[in-house]
Amino acid sequence: MKNTIPFFKMNGCGNDFVLIDNRKDRLDADPAEFTRRICRRKISVGADGLIIIEASDHYDFQWQFYNADGSRAEMCGNGARCAARFAHQMGIAGEEMVFLTDAGPIEAEILKERVKIKMTAPSDCRLEYDLALSSGQRRVSSINTGVPHVVMEMEGLAEADVVTPGREIRHHQHYAPAGTNANFIELAEKGKLHVRTYERGVEDETLACGTGCVAAALVTASRVLWPSPVHVTTRSGGILTIHFKKDGHRFRDVYLEGDARIVCSGDIQPDAWLI
Repeated sequence: MKNTIPFFKMNGCGNDFVLIDNRKDRLDADPAEFTRRICRRKISVGADGLIIIEASDHYDFQWQFYNADGSRAEMCGNGARCAARFAHQMGIAGEEMVFLTDAGPIEAEILKERVKIKMTAPSDCRLEYDLALSSGQRRVSSINTGVPHVVMEMEGLAEADVVTPGREIRHHQHYAPAGTNANFIELAEKGKLHVRTYERGVEDETLACGTGCVAAALVTASRVLWPSPVHVTTRSGGILTIHFKKDGHRFRDVYLEGDARIVCSGDIQPDAWLI
């Protein structure tokens, strides 16, 4: 692969991605290795992940989503909103669309600069159990919102170190072998949360995690009986809105709404992935 590759750079609440239209199979490199090279900050384009848009016989399009470390992820809420706006911008889909992810089909609706997506049905919700960490027993909850997430309350969240416990939870034997994402939350007024997330695959805190914010909102709605919607403030200061219907501790019709910003477009030069 020696030619330049057209790309878009986008972000949702600061969670940033490189998007490539690969409907004509221009990307002939190993996607995992290509992702690791392209997502390096300072010496390449830099991003939390790579989104490869592909043609589909049954949906508006389908994607391959790769974390910055080259691992493939089933779902990414912020990435899904960016993919939907990209598809609309490129004329691939209209204002309402359905596209295929590894977690299943995702419905999306364009609302100017904001995008609303219907999440796959949450599963494996476990509330309020003890997890042994190096700092002692901590009370956590967990849920799969397309990918696995742990949710833990933390006082003084704005100034707290979330990387150390986040890394420990991410690799904890309780969640082996796949691992998990770790979300740290602080409740504000009713219906409002602050969330910081350590993301599996990025292996660091990101400015926002869509599936993590959904996980935090649903777990909190179960624990303290909040109604829909829940507004989540991310590390970037951006706000994601989670809509849902709840039957006991079971959720359906879960939607994630937030921004999907087009930052720039251009051509990736060979030096970006060859160095």
